Amino acid sequence: MTRTKRLAALVAAAALTLVGCDSGGEPHSGDGRQQLTVAALPLTDSAALYLARDRGLFAKEGLDVRIQPVQQSIQALPALLKGQVNVIASANYVTYFQANEKGTLDLRILAEGVRIAPHMMDVLVPRDSALRKPGDLAGKKVAVAVLNNIQSLTLNAILDAQGAGRPVYRQILFPQMGPALQRGQVDAAHAVEPFDTAVQGELGARVLLDGGSGPARGLPASGYVTTADFVRKNPKAAAGFRRAVEAASKLAADDPGAVRTELPKYAKVTADQAKAIHLPAYPASADPAALRRLVKLMRAQGLLKKDVDPAPLLVK
Repeated sequence: MTRTKRLAALVAAAALTLVGCDSGGEPHSGDGRQQLTVAALPLTDSAALYLARDRGLFAKEGLDVRIQPVQQSIQALPALLKGQVNVIASANYVTYFQANEKGTLDLRILAEGVRIAPHMMDVLVPRDSALRKPGDLAGKKVAVAVLNNIQSLTLNAILDAQGAGRPVYRQILFPQMGPALQRGQVDAAHAVEPFDTAVQGELGARVLLDGGSGPARGLPASGYVTTADFVRKNPKAAAGFRRAVEAASKLAADDPGAVRTELPKYAKVTADQAKAIHLPAYPASADPAALRRLVKLMRAQGLLKKDVDPAPLLVK
């Protein structure tokens, strides 16, 4: 089975199975640890979550964290609002800032996930594509996982900075991007690791543009989000979760090898494949200033109607 097919099977088989629980009083394990259900994508974004679980960092904080894989973080939002999921990992900030502005979600950010680093996501084209430079993308069909989100936001910013025209975006889940590119359904695919490396390896796709370059570099991409209601009712668990993830993020930043060892356990890539993956940056603590950069960019592209100060949304 090819790597992209394995990744597709993972996310397809892992449709979110929700276990009813009320965010007002979470169940406890037999050893007294508080159980939390976390929805997560099989991306490099989620590495700190798995490291915190497997290195005992959650247990040290009195938490028993159960991870539910999902295909898109937005799929878990209804469950989060109902208290069936306590935290969403790999949560694309753009989506959740928008939900917060609309009043759909009273957002709280427990910890930062990742910031954009070179080649953690790339715009890929077939090897024989006529597209040769970023400017060639103008008006072309580009696959992104979710419309009007971090991928289109950052790609637009990169192209704008180069004076290039923008493409037309098509929503295609990460595991289907390779086949869509191969069949000619799109002209290019904006793929995130580990799908990025998988598509290059299996299809011989080439990188047209580094999605982690220019104004995108260092931009916060995803985080660990929850509701204000959960934090209010579970302050100890919220603080413990933050400490565990931040400790794991520091570990990931200091020792990329730990991430590469962890990836095959949940992203269905081999150890050799994990060595080739371009990793994002794992911040050891949340930075309101970095998040304000993201908000400013969202405002410039019309993805937020009003300015929002991220600082009050960060859980201390």
